[in-house]
Amino acid sequence: MEETLSIRRSLLYVPGNMPSMLQNIPIFNCDAVFIDLEDAVPLNEKDAARILVKSFIESYKDRNKEVFFRINPLDTEWGYDDLLTVLPALPDGVRLPKADTPEIVERLDTFLTECEENLGLEIGRFKIIPSIESAQGVINCIKTARCSSRVIALAFGAEDYTTSMGIERTKTGEELFQARNRVAWAAKAAGIQAIDTIFADVSDEENFTREVKLIKGLGFTGKSLVNPRQIDIVHKVFAPSKDEIDSALEIIEAIKQAREMGTGVISLRGKMIDAPIVKRAARVIRTAAALGMVDIEISDEVIHGAK
Repeated sequence: MEETLSIRRSLLYVPGNMPSMLQNIPIFNCDAVFIDLEDAVPLNEKDAARILVKSFIESYKDRNKEVFFRINPLDTEWGYDDLLTVLPALPDGVRLPKADTPEIVERLDTFLTECEENLGLEIGRFKIIPSIESAQGVINCIKTARCSSRVIALAFGAEDYTTSMGIERTKTGEELFQARNRVAWAAKAAGIQAIDTIFADVSDEENFTREVKLIKGLGFTGKSLVNPRQIDIVHKVFAPSKDEIDSALEIIEAIKQAREMGTGVISLRGKMIDAPIVKRAARVIRTAAALGMVDIEISDEVIHGAK
């Protein structure tokens, strides 16, 4: 079931070896953070970084955003140590790099269950966001999205993906189109969210905005970010516009009248309003409500009709 009220538009990477950046996490206005123990941390700082991350998460009591941490791949010497050190601090979940197969996610799922049992936690507390970062990962992502109830989103990683394909990444992104589509399809089919890759050039707001609009149109629900300056652009693009909200409210009122008349369809301004249109309208309103833009609740009975 899709987590429509869990807003994850902006997911900011924060290096796990930089205390100054970690300390600023509470003031960043992103929806979630990925505290990074993988690419951002040099090999000789891996041990110190995971201890620093554990200490920070333990101190971050009044959380105003979700906290995930990206571990090193499980087939490296650091991956399991990352988990053993940081999980007792109770992050919300793990971003799993190099999720090329569902079996890798299943291995992590099993390990998280063991940790939850040892820590006396509810089974399933720790969530997983697998990173789809290679040709193999893209091919397998439909199965990966469904392989564990802990998986709440798929994240696409374009830098490693283009490396695996032996191609260059461009700002226009034509080379990513098919992979992005497949990741979005896999996520939507599994009822989970789809998180797009980073856009590294922080100074290029024009192309960044264009890319965010593109991935929203493909079905992605959020984007990984490398700089806090990118957050507001993402939020602006992903927020429903006033016209979208007004149109959605009009559609919901129309379908309410249809339900009262005992039918599941109705015409509004010459256009037929049926179940798919109602579902889209409800999604707009629920998103707007979750963002504090409207104070309206849409019941499932309105959307689907009385049983």
